Amino acid sequence: MASRTHEVFNQFDDLSDYRLFDTDPALSEALQRAGADWARPQLSAYGAQLGRAETWQLARDANRHPPELQRFDARGRRMDRVEFHPSWHALLARYRAQGWVAMPFRGEQPGRWSAWAAGFYLHGQVEQGTLCPATMTTASIALLQKEPALWAQLQGPLYSDAYDARDLPLADKTSIWLGMGMTEKQGGSDVRANTTQATPLHSGRGAGGRGGEYLLRGHKWFFSAPMSDAHLVVAQTPQGGPACFYVPRWRPDGSLNAVQVQRLKNKVGNRSNASAEVEFDGAWGVLLGEEGRGIATILAMASMTRLNCVIGSAALLRQATVQALAYARQRRAFGKVLAAQPLMRAVLVDLALESEAALVLAMRLAQAYEHESAGASDPLQRAWKRIVTPAAKFWVCKRAVELTGEAMEVLGGNGYVEDSVLARLFREAPVNSIWEGSGNVMCLDVLRALAREPEAAQALLADLHDAGAGEPRILAALQALRTLLASAPEQLEALGRVLVQRLVLLAQACLLRQQAPAAVADAFIATRLEGSSRDGAGRVVGALDTRAMDVDAMLARAFTG
Repeated sequence: MASRTHEVFNQFDDLSDYRLFDTDPALSEALQRAGADWARPQLSAYGAQLGRAETWQLARDANRHPPELQRFDARGRRMDRVEFHPSWHALLARYRAQGWVAMPFRGEQPGRWSAWAAGFYLHGQVEQGTLCPATMTTASIALLQKEPALWAQLQGPLYSDAYDARDLPLADKTSIWLGMGMTEKQGGSDVRANTTQATPLHSGRGAGGRGGEYLLRGHKWFFSAPMSDAHLVVAQTPQGGPACFYVPRWRPDGSLNAVQVQRLKNKVGNRSNASAEVEFDGAWGVLLGEEGRGIATILAMASMTRLNCVIGSAALLRQATVQALAYARQRRAFGKVLAAQPLMRAVLVDLALESEAALVLAMRLAQAYEHESAGASDPLQRAWKRIVTPAAKFWVCKRAVELTGEAMEVLGGNGYVEDSVLARLFREAPVNSIWEGSGNVMCLDVLRALAREPEAAQALLADLHDAGAGEPRILAALQALRTLLASAPEQLEALGRVLVQRLVLLAQACLLRQQAPAAVADAFIATRLEGSSRDGAGRVVGALDTRAMDVDAMLARAFTG
């Protein structure tokens, strides 16, 4: 008779085989507000596909088997190829087939930006590494549309919903991916300190200039998604200063471009995706925009990638909350399920509040981007895009780091092992806070935008005032923000994080008051805007008074599965 020491009971697997979209009332409501109900059937079907156990397995495999660099072929020829696990290709193909890559720019259907954001948000709950090339490809479209000759070549493969993983010249590809190369060793976020040089390929009068051919020499310390079909790269020109270049993997003559991959980064998270150090040894590129305008050119692209960081972190918050809730509703301790225990309920409701607040903010930003993309700018929409986007990136991305760790604790040791979905979410979270500008860079950008666009800033404050009418706690927080904004510039920079935090919390409170059930909005305002909670000093997740809250209603709304 076989020895048997114990039975396994009161143990529950990570949540899978559920419908991501259909169990998220807040996301469904956001689509309706944006006039994107037409996307509901597609998002429901995609959410069901993402929620299947087989898709979760693809995500696990893609992160357990990170990309590998093959510098040379068997006969010593340089190829600088990064090889990915089949699961990476399967996930990326699924995303591309939905049309999300080009949706914001393809056509003029109202709500398309919100539909795209929702698709990105759903995919990001299951696997985020594949969203890196997707982010940069989508963000590059608006920039490349301004270059007629180049756009004529790239529009078809950029708008294609087919997935083409082949490493071939552009003319032979069905669809393409784009990456970005800004960061150098000595500069980091200070792109003006870059030393990579670009010289016109041809000499004489008329050489170089917009659309001209250049040769690049130098390096990039972080080169995102190195197997992309092309990258947008910042380099110094002989007289004009920094400029932005389109640098393809293959030259027009069919030869491999001189972008040499030195090594892949061994990252904390985002392990399914490759990030590399590269050298340009006379790499061929085409100038985008004007010499000396390279920073402004590529920052126009970075504006959208920052929005992606917000949506991606909101996705992490959502999935962390869902996994914690699903587990707590089943796991028993001290005689009852965790979700019925008062202190655990305080933690869970705090997670739910943070998750919905991040979502409504991200979806509001998507609406501002859609409005601005139509070319009919107004100060208020510009304020949400230009001022609130970097503020949201600062706050939401940082909250994802903290709250994925808190959700992991709900599962205890089960959440801390590498087999857990929450362990992967936790390791993934910091990249959004670091990539496309760290927290301090975002705060400085907010201060810069407030100073340079006073009309937009006033429109934003007026909008928040209107949204808070009749709610004294919101109006008091708004007045405190106005007082802070009146500080001397030399003081304001040191208070940048305080100001940005207050701005985001105020914006989230106003949006929830307008869009969420009263129980959610009231609880958020009480726990984020009142008294010392406004600046979050010494506060941890779950350290809130739930006695006046409808906890049952909020937890039921947070995940209807």
